[in-house]
Amino acid sequence: MKLSVTHETTYQYLHPVHTAQHLAFLHPINSANQRCIQHQLTIDPEPHDVSHSVDAYGNHRTHWSLAQVHDHLCVRSVSEVHTYELEPHECNESWEAVREHFRYRSGHSGDPHSAFVFASHHAPIHPTFASFASHCFEQGSPMVESCVNLMHKIHTELRYESLSTDVHTPALQALEQGHGVCQDFAHIQVACLRSLGLAARYVSGYLLTHPPEGQERLIGSDASHAWVSVYVPSARNHACGGWLDLDPTNDRWGWGSPGTDYVHVAVGRDFADVSPLRGVIQGGAQHTLEVAVTVQPIA
Repeated sequence: MKLSVTHETTYQYLHPVHTAQHLAFLHPINSANQRCIQHQLTIDPEPHDVSHSVDAYGNHRTHWSLAQVHDHLCVRSVSEVHTYELEPHECNESWEAVREHFRYRSGHSGDPHSAFVFASHHAPIHPTFASFASHCFEQGSPMVESCVNLMHKIHTELRYESLSTDVHTPALQALEQGHGVCQDFAHIQVACLRSLGLAARYVSGYLLTHPPEGQERLIGSDASHAWVSVYVPSARNHACGGWLDLDPTNDRWGWGSPGTDYVHVAVGRDFADVSPLRGVIQGGAQHTLEVAVTVQPIA
C-alpha cells in the first residue's frame, strides 16, 4: 500500500519565546514491512542549527535550535511510505519458554532485547498488571495466542474515550478507571507483558482511517497512533526480526505490523522515548497547541 502522511503541529505563544531547543521523531523508519520513499520537514521560524541522527533503537530524530525571539512554532512533516505484508510465522513455543529466555544465567550471553523486559516510566511493572493478564497466560499456553488474547481482553474490557486522559496519566490509573486512548491501551499492554517477564516495546505511528460511507475524508482529522510490539525469540530469523505487533485499540495484530494500513515512525520503551515533538523553551509560559494529521492512500 502507498500512503501519504502529513503531520502539522502549531504552537502559538502568548508571550514571546527567546530561545528554544526541540527534538522530533517524525521520520518513518525503514523495515521489512515498510519503506519511507521520501520525507520532508518544514520548520517555521527557520532554525539556525538542524541536525539529524539515529538513536539506539534505530529511530530517525531531528534536533534544532531557535536563538531568535518568536511567538509561534509550526512544524510540518510530509512523508510517502510504501507498506508490505509479511508471510505469517508459525510459533508454538510457550510463553514460559519465552520468559525463561530472558532470565539471567551466569556464563551465558544475554539477549539485547532484554532491555524491553524492564520497567519504564509510563509502563511500570506491577502485580495489578500481572493479575489482569494472568487469565490469558495459562500454564503452557502458546506465546502468540496468549499475547493476542491479552490484546482482545484490553480491547473488549476497556473503553476508548477521546480526551479522557493525557500524556501524564499513569497506565495503572487508566487500567483501574477502565477507559483511555490508544496511548493508554499501548502502555497497559506493554506493562502487562513486562510484569510477566516478557520483552515489549511501544510503537508510535499512524493508521489510515476510513470515513463513514457517503462522507468525504476530512483533511487534518486523523491523529497519531500507538500500539505494541512483543519479542518472540523463535521468530528472530523471520523477516519481522522476531517482533509481533499488537494494536489493542483496534484489536488487530500481525508479524512486524498489524496491517499494511499502519505506518511505523519510532519504537521505544514507552511514549517518553518517541514523543513526536518535545523541547525546552525560555519564555512562552502560556500557549495554544493545534495538531492536524492526514493519512491518505496514493493511487
